[in-house]
Amino acid sequence: MSTNAADPLVALGGLPGVPDAVDSVRKAVDRVYGHRVMRRRSNEITSEAALRGARGSAALSGADWALEEVRRRTDFGSEPEARTVGAALRLTAEAGQLLSIWRQSPLRVLARLHLVAAADAGDAVGRPRQHGEAVDEPLIELSLPDADEVAGRLEGLSQLIIAGSSAPALVTAAIVHGELLALRPFASYNGLVARTAERIVLIGSGLDPKAICPAEVGHAELGRAAYAAALDGYASGTPQGMAAWIAHCGKAVELGVRESTAVCEALQRGAA
Repeated sequence: MSTNAADPLVALGGLPGVPDAVDSVRKAVDRVYGHRVMRRRSNEITSEAALRGARGSAALSGADWALEEVRRRTDFGSEPEARTVGAALRLTAEAGQLLSIWRQSPLRVLARLHLVAAADAGDAVGRPRQHGEAVDEPLIELSLPDADEVAGRLEGLSQLIIAGSSAPALVTAAIVHGELLALRPFASYNGLVARTAERIVLIGSGLDPKAICPAEVGHAELGRAAYAAALDGYASGTPQGMAAWIAHCGKAVELGVRESTAVCEALQRGAA
């Protein structure tokens, strides 16, 4: 992530195609928030969005389970895919508890997210990786920054968040997401943590305060190949690549909106 602007996030928001993506996301979010079901059953929509978002995030990390399997399953501590799904569910539940801390101490939040995802007390849990430590993130094939670069870029990201920005929420969320995927700062579960951080930004910014627009659903629907290609654009650091990544994240949010709109419609039909 690089730009010479005083507020780099605002500068990224002005890249070709990004304002259109921002506007499209805002209109989509406004529509679902205006749905008549939201006036009386928003808690149900929030709960369902959390479940579907966790399922989508787990799918992108290699555990592509059917929604009903995620819904009914109670044991998430056995095989690797079950642990991934369990980690995604825990992270989605934890995200709402960390909103007030994010703007003051994003690195503390990221450490907590990794601790929750890993669900153990190993030496590499809840802290950025150190020199020589391996990373278990097989679906992300970008070159891996060394520990010094990770530390420096994490600090830069943290300062951007603490300083605040007038950039649209979509832009900030996409950059947080992309930077964490590019860095893979932890020994494991970086994809799950990055997508949860995106969720926190979208909720905490006020764009999606009730957490009913699960971008993770959209990322999964767009597919791993498109996700990886868009991430390559982010990692390139070019204006075109960065804009393509932000637009990709915007499309993911819109697909998450579509998912929750369908849930609203189903609840409305059931109440008729």
